[in-house]
Amino acid sequence: MSGGCGKSGRTCKPRTAPLHNPPPNGHLTRDSTVGKPARMPTGTLTIDLSAIVRNWRALDAMTKVETAAVVKADGYGLGAARVARALAGAGARVFFVAIAEEGAALRRALGEGPEIMIGSGHMAGDARLLKEAALTPLLNAPEQFERHIAALPGHPFGLQFDTGMNRLGLEPDDWGAIRGAALAEGPRIAISHLACADDPSHPMNSAQLSMFKQMIADTNIPASLAATGGTLIGPAHHFDMCRPGIGLYGGLPFADAEPVVRLSLPVIQTRRLSPGESVGYSATFTAERPTVIATVSGGYADGLFRAISGSGVLWAGDIPAPIAGRVSMDLISVDVTDLPEVPDALDVLCPRQTPDDLAAAAGTIGYEILASLGSRHDRIYA
Repeated sequence: MSGGCGKSGRTCKPRTAPLHNPPPNGHLTRDSTVGKPARMPTGTLTIDLSAIVRNWRALDAMTKVETAAVVKADGYGLGAARVARALAGAGARVFFVAIAEEGAALRRALGEGPEIMIGSGHMAGDARLLKEAALTPLLNAPEQFERHIAALPGHPFGLQFDTGMNRLGLEPDDWGAIRGAALAEGPRIAISHLACADDPSHPMNSAQLSMFKQMIADTNIPASLAATGGTLIGPAHHFDMCRPGIGLYGGLPFADAEPVVRLSLPVIQTRRLSPGESVGYSATFTAERPTVIATVSGGYADGLFRAISGSGVLWAGDIPAPIAGRVSMDLISVDVTDLPEVPDALDVLCPRQTPDDLAAAAGTIGYEILASLGSRHDRIYA
């Protein structure tokens, strides 16, 4: 990373006191020791486990059936082991992950007892992990059923049906081919997944519900169709188990979810610009007035997408501070001219800006924001 000061006539000076009014025509580091090289601190990601538990309980209270928890992708980027242990302590007994390796890691975190279901089913090479970690694969093709029965006879499994999403799952002809043999083995659960549950009025919801009912008719297998969106749609989609994911972590479509994360980025340099001076790569921001720019430690290597360049904001309490210029790999420049003072840090995720709010600025979804949070942030679990 370049350590140059950039503009002739400006010198880098170590900070010895909190910066409230940056001096003109200079920029300061945030190192607190005179004479030592400035250290670039990292962002602080605070994860409220108690809020995740309260969100799980709120979703559970909407149903009369068991409520599981989806903790795939390392608990949506927030730490599957910590999240799952908190939820297990609150009463969750079934957890869903994507692949066997995630399941084995989760078993080490949870120990014996909770059931861990594997969304990718029984892939080639999974048998040892499935057996040793006592994982339940959700079989999604006739070939997977045959593989599972041959490799792990008597080992628990579930079934995943395709009811219209055309992604994973047994289609009606597949199910017809293995139905008798599968039922004889006693599947633990039958699941499917709603494609449009974030829009309760979408016709796909009722179409998939109808198809799911047809496929599980006369089987007596415990069934699960609803994730977060399906839980919110209502009891017709609940069956025997709901399995919320994004709603646990404060995301839409669970609009009443409590916020779970705060991501604060430290201000590491501050400078004044004269009108006409530019900021960042390709000089996409040009000051139109005397402007104070704060450079914060964080960038697209930390999951803060380049797409928020020029449109995203950071927050100082209740006051927004717009991003000035391009988000780079490790740094973001922020226009703090209108703040009463330059804070030590600015918030990217906070009650004023949820993952879904940030996602809107980036043209994506809150799931991707959470799952992309990098490993360089200092993590604090509350």
